[in-house]
Amino acid sequence: MIILKKLNGCEIVLNADLIETIEQTPDTIITLNNGKKMVVCNTPQEVIKMVVDFKQKTMNKFL
Repeated sequence: MIILKKLNGCEIVLNADLIETIEQTPDTIITLNNGKKMVVCNTPQEVIKMVVDFKQKTMNKFL
């Protein structure tokens, strides 16, 4: 799970496994694998880093 900030300032927690694509227009648009789109304040690079960090932490628990 990663914590993202929506445009209205509210934080949301997103299951990182649901992310299909991330695109940057002026805002960052995350498309989920169910087709739903989310617009967030975080940059694509920040989202990618959060996902990588989350996956590393998850994998380290099994090693």
